Amino acid sequence: MTFAQWLGLGALLGLLVLLWQIRQIVLLVFGAIVLAVALDTLAQIPQRYGFRRGPSIAITGLTVLVGTILVGLIVVPPLADQLGRLFTDVVPDGIFQAQRLIETFILSLPTDIELPTLRELANSLVPQATELVRQARDFFSQSFTAFFATLLNLLFVIILTLLLLVNPQAYNRAFVSVFPAFYRPRIRYILKRCELALRGWLLGIMLTSTLVMLLSGIGLWILGVPLILANAVLAGVFNFIPNIGPTLSVFAPMLVALTDAPWKSLAVLGLYILIQQLESSVFTPIVMSRQVSLLPALTLVAQITSAFFFGVLGLFLAVPLAAIVQVWIQEVLIRDVLDPWQGSRTRALLMLDSGLDGSDSLQAPEESHPDLQPGSSAQEV
Repeated sequence: MTFAQWLGLGALLGLLVLLWQIRQIVLLVFGAIVLAVALDTLAQIPQRYGFRRGPSIAITGLTVLVGTILVGLIVVPPLADQLGRLFTDVVPDGIFQAQRLIETFILSLPTDIELPTLRELANSLVPQATELVRQARDFFSQSFTAFFATLLNLLFVIILTLLLLVNPQAYNRAFVSVFPAFYRPRIRYILKRCELALRGWLLGIMLTSTLVMLLSGIGLWILGVPLILANAVLAGVFNFIPNIGPTLSVFAPMLVALTDAPWKSLAVLGLYILIQQLESSVFTPIVMSRQVSLLPALTLVAQITSAFFFGVLGLFLAVPLAAIVQVWIQEVLIRDVLDPWQGSRTRALLMLDSGLDGSDSLQAPEESHPDLQPGSSAQEV
């Protein structure tokens, strides 16, 4: 490697170290980008009726502001009251009822059967569950310092979202300009794919979460489970977290139902399983057909990694972040680097494997990838 190459590698490593040090700020910036894309998607509705971009953004912002105020005045007070009762009174009572049911079941077994492992399991799980409830309660009743820090982060995201929304093309051009001139058309194409991926995810997750919240509320009302609003909202919010969220959302209503009647707890479990089956088999294929498809295992790994490094916010933004990373890997690493890579040893192995000895055994990258055909943006790379 030449000195310039070593210098470039050192600069790249230094940039990665800097991004790691400010990873929380980077995540807030990404959250602002997601929110800006969401508002821009809503702003396209007035534009379809002849409004220019400026008035459309103003109409969208005013609509969102009025809707937020109305929700804050009508929904937030009873929701906060129900959440407080849920995590301070009802859930601990449900855990106590579950402990009593387990003890009753163990005592009803024949005396000649010894189950020390089951007793130890029950005795170890109950304190852990109680501690988890306490942590959740502390999360919803944060100290003033934590609340002030959260408020500052939220204000930062809102201001950055508005700046991105007013003139997104300027930031787009600034980002594209840091790449070499021959590669800028490809970067514009990749950014467009990232935008489409975010729009598809936002549209799908908002619709499916709303449907899950409504179905959960209706089902809990039919079963007569208390605190319907809090449990339904939790089901909708946790739906933003695939794989893990639906599992977490069922515990609170099951414990609430357990304080009323044990059979209702099983009924709630069956209700949530039915809702998740409908969501995964019917709702998601219909409303998320344009979303970037992610393998379930990769989605789970992305969630665990994001939660470990970024906390609760990283858990909620894991899927859109994984979708964006997947687009960049597909377009830059695979299509632009690995697919056209034709080293002499690779060429010989491919000719040997195909049984050919001529030079026509390998196709050019342009022949194997439609996006690299002449006339496309990728041809300029």
